[in-house]
Amino acid sequence: MNATDLELLGRFAHEQSQEAFTELVNRHLNLVYSAALRQVRSRQLAEEISQSVFINLARNAASLKSDTILTAWLYQVTRRAAIDVVRREARRQAREQIAFEMGDMNDTAADWVQIEPLLDEAMDSLDPSDRTALLLRYFENKSLREVGAAMGASEDAAQKRVTRAVERLREHLVKQQVTIGAGALAALVSVNAVQAAPTGLAATVSAGSVLSAAAISASSTTAITKTVVFAMTTTQKIILTTVLTGAVVVGVFQARQVSSLRRQVQAMERQQEQLASLTNQLQELQRERDRAKNQATALANENANQKKSPNEVLRLRGEVGRLRQEKTEISSTSGLSKVTANPEARKMLREQQKVGMTLIYKGFAERAKLTTDQTDKLNELLADHIMENVGHVTAVLRDKPTPEQMNQIFDAQEAAVQEKVQELIGPDGLAQYQDYTKNLLSTLSAEQFKSQMTGDDAAKADKAKQLSTIMQEEVSAVLASAGLPPDYQMVPILNFRNIASEQDGERSLKLLDDVYQRAMARAGSFLSPEELAKFQEFKNMAINNNRGALTLNRTMMAPIGN
Repeated sequence: MNATDLELLGRFAHEQSQEAFTELVNRHLNLVYSAALRQVRSRQLAEEISQSVFINLARNAASLKSDTILTAWLYQVTRRAAIDVVRREARRQAREQIAFEMGDMNDTAADWVQIEPLLDEAMDSLDPSDRTALLLRYFENKSLREVGAAMGASEDAAQKRVTRAVERLREHLVKQQVTIGAGALAALVSVNAVQAAPTGLAATVSAGSVLSAAAISASSTTAITKTVVFAMTTTQKIILTTVLTGAVVVGVFQARQVSSLRRQVQAMERQQEQLASLTNQLQELQRERDRAKNQATALANENANQKKSPNEVLRLRGEVGRLRQEKTEISSTSGLSKVTANPEARKMLREQQKVGMTLIYKGFAERAKLTTDQTDKLNELLADHIMENVGHVTAVLRDKPTPEQMNQIFDAQEAAVQEKVQELIGPDGLAQYQDYTKNLLSTLSAEQFKSQMTGDDAAKADKAKQLSTIMQEEVSAVLASAGLPPDYQMVPILNFRNIASEQDGERSLKLLDDVYQRAMARAGSFLSPEELAKFQEFKNMAINNNRGALTLNRTMMAPIGN
């Protein structure tokens, strides 16, 4: 039997269960996002409000009363947050725009276009019990029996309360010159009030809310907002953005434990201003290249078109040669490597790679029973491995070696890191590391998708284990069919060949799709049709996230002159 909202909230409050909080986000995000969107009329602002509402929930999880109906609580918090945002975004202009857009509508037409911008104000005019009844009945489409049970009343009493609430809602709309019958109003609200939130927002909200609540529970609202904006935006602007957190690294993994990251939040806040300057530095590099190019062209033209003394001609030729050399040097270097030439910037980015590796290899460290010192050193050398490969990717994109030569470059890097792993934890530890790394796709996919499975914790764990086993088998089959070695890294963004070669990247994404499709065909024996449909969406999101990450990192690492 599925846990209730309050049971999940209790697990999160007392056990810091990421899985429990993710389930709450999945249940209620659509309602929160839709309510916010109606009021602020901006998808971006609606996403920000959704984030802030669930941060509020995470911070107050332990203090909510046992009789709280979470749907009603979230709706009211969303309402207050939306009002604050509307005020902040110049309420008068927003209302004038809405009025302008509605100017051509028939004043008496009773359709959703008229009702939508007025709905939440009308809902706010109801008393709390009436509002809760409507939220449960028409926003979450619960039966009258379920509404009554939630509100501590009989089914008949719930029917009367819902009928009364709809009539009061209709009366409020009539005062706003919207004429509609009670039945039609109920139908329109039921069909249109809750929209699907954007793909990927649930993962962002869940991870960002829990991290913020855990790390800054005593901070002011301003500090929380700053941290959330940082968590949502800066990872889209820097190197290997999909390696910075397990949640983004493959589009399939979220960290279950946030307590281990608390000590890093303050450091990340200090890095925010540094990250904000990276884009400006890249733009300056582009301008520098263009200036050198323009100067070289101008001097060459002057040298060719004007008759000057031999000494002047020689001077100009020397100047042209120097500028061309500068242009060549700038063009052969990636924007990223120019930025990381700054020791502080490089140190910051390396630390973020270490955070990502800490999350990804946490399971390995526990399984191999590594000491704290060994774990830290392992994550250090893996972070160094990533940073070293950045230069190799730039070189490959610049020099365009043959596939065999490219493989030699990255094979040598992989051999070097494995040699260091063996020095650190011995041959047996290396064997476990190799096995864990080879199975990252199946492990991370099953772990992330577990939150979308049905059943109690034991049932979810069992299904996740079966899914992981099936995916391991299908990975082996797909690699054998493609003529690739069994240790080929199937997580596209963790395989640097995919960044260095667009062709390899597309092949890797195709292999990933094949693995998921084959696993899905076999998973019907233990996943329900609804779970299989969710897994299809999960697969599409994973592939899209990886494709976007590969493109972004390829652009960042490409020579400026490309």
